[in-house]
Amino acid sequence: MTSIHEANKKTVRSLFEDRINAGKLDTLADLISDEYVGPQGERGPAGMAKPVGALVRAFPDIRYTIDELMAEDDRVAIRWTWRGTHRGAFQGFPASNRPVENAGTATFQLRSGKIVRQWQLTDRLGFLQQIGAVPAVADLATRLQTANVP
Repeated sequence: MTSIHEANKKTVRSLFEDRINAGKLDTLADLISDEYVGPQGERGPAGMAKPVGALVRAFPDIRYTIDELMAEDDRVAIRWTWRGTHRGAFQGFPASNRPVENAGTATFQLRSGKIVRQWQLTDRLGFLQQIGAVPAVADLATRLQTANVP
């Protein structure tokens, strides 16, 4: 593993452990390039801070655990699990006060020591089920059986 790979991994680890977990979103510009483009087209450090900030406000006790971290070329791949309590509104869903656990993966592209691009996948259905926005599969099956739907 080259020193650039180790440095890139350190940057991504710092994003989760030193910024998000520590609630220091005002320091994202240390890690995120002005050229940054997020999964939904967000731009620059403020573009990352917006969705992450919404998540932190809705889950004030959020804590990411890094399950796996790998680097190759200018990319770092991460697999994480986060846990938190849904205490604030999130994307139009009112606080449920339920505990939530969510798993995800992301690939970050870095240039000159800063993150310039991000792609990610998370268990969005499981997330919505845990906050009560979507019925769990077992509940859905019961509803279909009692409704006599063929």
